[in-house]
Amino acid sequence: MTTPAALDVQTFLNRERFSGFQWLIFLMCFVIVLLDGFDTAAIGFIAPSLLNEFQVGKPALGPVLSAALFGLAFGALVAGPLSDRLGRRRLLIASVTVFGVACLWSAFATSLDELATLRFVTGVGLGAAMPNAVTLMSEYCPDGRRATMTNLMFCGFPLGAAFGGFLAAWMIPHFGWRSVLELGGIVPLVLLVFLVLLLPESVRYMVAKGYAADRIRKVLLRISRSAAGAAAFTMTEKAGPATGGKTGLRLVLSGSYVVGTLMLWLAYFMGLVIFYALINWMPVLFKEGGLDPQTSTLIAALFPLGGVGAVLFGFLMDRFNPNRIIAIGYVLTAISVWAIGQSLGSLGALVVTVFVAGVLMNTAQSSLPALAAAFYPTQGRATGVSWMLGMGRFGGIAGSLLVAELTRRQFGFGQVFTVVAVAGLVSAVALFIKQAVAPQSTNAAASPPEQVLGH
Repeated sequence: MTTPAALDVQTFLNRERFSGFQWLIFLMCFVIVLLDGFDTAAIGFIAPSLLNEFQVGKPALGPVLSAALFGLAFGALVAGPLSDRLGRRRLLIASVTVFGVACLWSAFATSLDELATLRFVTGVGLGAAMPNAVTLMSEYCPDGRRATMTNLMFCGFPLGAAFGGFLAAWMIPHFGWRSVLELGGIVPLVLLVFLVLLLPESVRYMVAKGYAADRIRKVLLRISRSAAGAAAFTMTEKAGPATGGKTGLRLVLSGSYVVGTLMLWLAYFMGLVIFYALINWMPVLFKEGGLDPQTSTLIAALFPLGGVGAVLFGFLMDRFNPNRIIAIGYVLTAISVWAIGQSLGSLGALVVTVFVAGVLMNTAQSSLPALAAAFYPTQGRATGVSWMLGMGRFGGIAGSLLVAELTRRQFGFGQVFTVVAVAGLVSAVALFIKQAVAPQSTNAAASPPEQVLGH
């Protein structure tokens, strides 16, 4: 095949096999997401040790446990616009540096106030890293595999959460709670070396920003030698709302995109209401329902493991209407969360419903970043993804507070899960509205180009 003088980079990615270089990018992004999951779970496991060391009551841990969530939201909201302006690679390297150094530093904290501050900074780094990893990975994927690969990458979060919990349970008795944070800081700093040496800038971003053709060609040659003869590079954006020359947040909140943006925010927010309400409160609710503490913890630990089902949804999203696929997932999530509240009388039924709810909820939630990445054009993709993740993080805070308020009002076991289940229905409605207002093709690869950018 003769390479045209002007090469369309997405056509190039679509026609070439998924190379070892793209798998390397995937692996580095996967580890970043895995570290996010590890950090999210590990802090909960060191909480009892913090009570003993600092001789405080449980309320004093509130700022420590919530600081990272506020940091995650802040990091995501700030990093997206910066990424669309400065590049995905720079922001990823900077954010991994921030959360690696802050997490390692927190292992030497001498007070809860200092630890809470460092947890916030760690969250800022993690919040900035996640959306940039999603954006960079999506921009190196062929159209027909984008959702599958992005969702596969997001499996790192539940795996990291599960691994972090089990590893922390082993490390704390042997080496103390500080060893968990030391590990959480050292690993990203080791990863940082690989990012600096091997991670490329997004090729779509380079074309959109008018980078030199030689620099773009050098990256594409690591995917296939067929790019060698290209003298210039162009990029097509798939059919969708017009950008009007806007970039970043101005594009994301423009008239053509604002309804879809708000519905993505609402869906992700409500999904994290469910996730954090259950992950933080299930052990307590199960214990109050009559189960022993060990059994309660083990059953609750099944919930985050369900995220590996995201690979199936990614496959379906690449072949059918992605808004409807995820909306159906949230409807089934609502039903399964309600079913948990009806299963306390049977241990077997409780185990099954918790695991099924975890599969459905985590699968639907992990699919939203891929949906957002496909919704926005290159000029606003990082901002769109990061602001959805950032706004959603407040749902995590709301979820924890919601169950606390329901228990204060003496809601019964089944009533608590019924209220939480409603959030899944709200997410589903939001995605149906998004599809009605901004219809999305069932096959992104088949969509006609909206505009051509070139250099």
